[in-house]
Amino acid sequence: MSVEPSSRAIVEAAWQAVRDDGRVRTELIDAAYAEPRLRELFPWTGMGELHFSRCTGQRWTWDILFIQPAREAYWVSGPSRSETLGPVATAAQAVAMVVQHLPEKCGPAFVGTPEELAAHEAIE
Repeated sequence: MSVEPSSRAIVEAAWQAVRDDGRVRTELIDAAYAEPRLRELFPWTGMGELHFSRCTGQRWTWDILFIQPAREAYWVSGPSRSETLGPVATAAQAVAMVVQHLPEKCGPAFVGTPEELAAHEAIE
């Protein structure tokens, strides 16, 4: 009998993978991981950006702000690519802005896809 990994184990492995792949600034990963509400979400990267998903399965959710590197600063954008909240000077400021705009009932990450998450939320 196989045991499905828990949300916590999957998310922790994802944080380690984000750290290991080197595409996101270490100071940003450290600041985001230090924030308990973000640490329980599924992190993923793209183009040096740090994204957060409410589920562990791809295509991940796109309802949380993400952080983009900028020269000596960060841009907080999202949840869609066409929306930007603006630049901030530090990783800590970027993380605080993301946390301030988290959706209600956000976290811990749901084990599954966005569609499975939506079905689960519809039942609750």
